[in-house]
Amino acid sequence: MRLLNIVSSPRGERSASITVANAFIEAYAQTCPSLVVDTLNVWEEDLPEFDRAGIGAKYKGVANAPMDAHEASVWQRIQSLAARFQWADRIVVGVPMWNFGYPYKLKQLIDLVCQRNMLFTFDGKAYGPMLQASRALVIHVRGQSIDAGASDDNPGFAHQADYLDFWLKFIGVRDVTRLTVEHTWDDQGPAAIERAKAQAFGVAAYF
Repeated sequence: MRLLNIVSSPRGERSASITVANAFIEAYAQTCPSLVVDTLNVWEEDLPEFDRAGIGAKYKGVANAPMDAHEASVWQRIQSLAARFQWADRIVVGVPMWNFGYPYKLKQLIDLVCQRNMLFTFDGKAYGPMLQASRALVIHVRGQSIDAGASDDNPGFAHQADYLDFWLKFIGVRDVTRLTVEHTWDDQGPAAIERAKAQAFGVAAYF
C-alpha cells in the first residue's frame, strides 16, 4: 500500500494538522504492515513557480510542441510531482485554515500537478479522472471555537473543505473523509487534538 502524505503547514512539530496526520499514519501502518509513505511537504519541496515558463510549458505539453530549455526543465519538475500522485493508493492531506482558505503553497502544488493527461483527461467535451487512489483523508484544522458562525454550513468555512473534496474527486479519488479539528488557538486545543487523534485511529481501521 502506497500513501502520499501532503504536508501544508510550515509549523513542524507545533502543527496540529501534522500531529493528527502523523497519528493517523502510525495507526494505519499497524493495520497495513506493507505501507510505504511518501511525504510531500510543500514548504520543503522547492516547488517551481507556475509562472510564464510554467504556463508556456503547460500549453506546449498539451500540444506536444517543442519547449525551450527552461520550459522543459519546469515541465519535467511538474511531471515528477504529478508522478507522486499517480504512484499513490491513498492520500492524506493536512490543511490548516488560513483566512478561511488553505495555505498558498498547497494551492501552488495543486496548480502545478493538476494537468491534463497527468491527473485528469479532457477530450474536448468531458473531463475524466486519472488517479487510482481510492481514498483520501483530509484533516482540516481551525483555530476558532465552535459556534453558530463557525459551523460547517457557514459559507466562509465550508468552501475550503468543499473545494478540496471536489478537487480530489475530480482527479479520481472516490472516497474522501473529512476530519475537522477546532479550538486549536485556545485552551481547549490540546484536548481537541487528542480527540482528533482518536478519530484518526478510527479512520485508520477501515482506510
